[in-house]
Amino acid sequence: MKALLRQRRASTRAGLAAAAVVALGGASFMPVATAGADTAPGVGTPATVSADPLPTWQVDGVVWSMATVGNTVYATGKFTKARPPGTAPGNAKEVTRNNILAFDLTTGNLVTSFAHSLDGQGLRIVASPDGKRVYVGGEFTTVDGKAHNRLAAFDTATGKLVDAFAPKVGNKVRAIAATTSTVYFGGNFFNVNGKSRTRLAAVKASNGANVDTWRPTADDNEVFAMALAPGGTRVLIGGRFQKLNGAEHVGIGAVSASNGASAEWSSRPIPTKQDDEHYSYVTDLFVSGDTVFGSADGEGGHWFDGRFAAKAADGELTWLDNCYGATYGIFAQSQAVYSVSHAHACESLGAFPETKPQTWHRTLAETKVATGRDQAPPGSNSNYSKQPIPSLLHWFPTLAVGTFTKQNQAAWAVTGNETYVAIGGEFPKVNGKGQQGLVRFAVKAKAPNKTGPVKADLAAPEAVKLSSTRNKVNWRATWDMDNVALTYEVLRDSGTVAIGTVKQNSTFWNRPNLSFTDAAAPKGKHTYKIRVKDPLGNTLTSAASNSVG
Repeated sequence: MKALLRQRRASTRAGLAAAAVVALGGASFMPVATAGADTAPGVGTPATVSADPLPTWQVDGVVWSMATVGNTVYATGKFTKARPPGTAPGNAKEVTRNNILAFDLTTGNLVTSFAHSLDGQGLRIVASPDGKRVYVGGEFTTVDGKAHNRLAAFDTATGKLVDAFAPKVGNKVRAIAATTSTVYFGGNFFNVNGKSRTRLAAVKASNGANVDTWRPTADDNEVFAMALAPGGTRVLIGGRFQKLNGAEHVGIGAVSASNGASAEWSSRPIPTKQDDEHYSYVTDLFVSGDTVFGSADGEGGHWFDGRFAAKAADGELTWLDNCYGATYGIFAQSQAVYSVSHAHACESLGAFPETKPQTWHRTLAETKVATGRDQAPPGSNSNYSKQPIPSLLHWFPTLAVGTFTKQNQAAWAVTGNETYVAIGGEFPKVNGKGQQGLVRFAVKAKAPNKTGPVKADLAAPEAVKLSSTRNKVNWRATWDMDNVALTYEVLRDSGTVAIGTVKQNSTFWNRPNLSFTDAAAPKGKHTYKIRVKDPLGNTLTSAASNSVG
């Protein structure tokens, strides 16, 4: 896409150009079945959060980035109002929030003590490692009417703007990584505090003054994401560039946190650009433990659109999934990795295939660890073939497409803590109900767990007479947004006690045809219904079959 944020647009993937590829050897895998995990998984398989959307304050525009400190989520983007969950724009309780706000991750309520105004959109927000500050970057030039050129800081204890931190950045800031003493940032600027910089810079957290000993360069294109490796000695940098510090580093690389010198990065998840219409780039980075997880957007037929994991210490590839459909944000919680995208073809993981017409899936969850090898041909100009991949986990809440940016997208950002996952974007609905721009999900222990089998996909069964006392009942499995294993009970006539039970795993792309033979049907005509249950007790009953006998 021509730019990730305001300029992003949806694209259709077509065609496949094979390139020189490398098959990785020696990787260790955890055996996890594809789509075998959910809120009630089998032993040894990571659980996901529930698909139940929790009540959350809403926005009237788009959220581009979010960061979590404790139980508070800070969100930035392009919006002017916030309103309570379940309400329409213009509600009496709607309040002004210009491009930045905070809400409680446990309740979804707006944090009223954090009320600020950016005069332009925010593109990235991150927390300092001690959680005492959040930093926001973007296109704004003032905060609360005070001059803060494209980079500002807020005290999380008081909610106040840090007036002393006011560096002057010449153009947009898209990426930030911070220590307690230094703020590293990137974007598409060429001067900071009146001094020359090439898309990367560092300033002192105390007063925003330049750190002149840190001057790496993103030589040919924008920086979109940054993160600190554990220990704070390496800054990881992702974006649309093909060179860092004058040397080839396509889309991602690392530099020293002390002097900006190039540091080791051994993998090549982002393919080398072919031309202005065919390329991939990193959109987001998230560090968890010793691993950095990255998301990517690709332009052109089958250019890398998925996610990758690499060792933060040296860039060694852990896994790379090649599901197509641009990925915009990534977050790791416990043993699962959550991402937001418009995924439409996930054969790489042995999961949902491309459909005609295309269908898009806006949220994905995967295992943190590699579980197998890529099951599809490599992407265009890819550096890898049959590389390690994670497993897709069974978590498929549905987000409606938004209209605010006119880019046919839904979610752009994801964050959370050990208990909750929050998603931000421009979606107007979640699971078919009104919820604009922000939503939360929780682990099973904190969730309502009321999302059950999908009603629209459970049709009335078909009954076939086999003999005077034997009837066969045929039906197609439905599916559930957050449980793969479903139990089907066969009911005869108006009965409520099951005469037979069938257990079956299913997904939205794999709904098997099921059957049960009623071998003791009383004489006369009968109809049948199917009652389907998920592991948490949510139940759905079909319409009655045709009459047989």
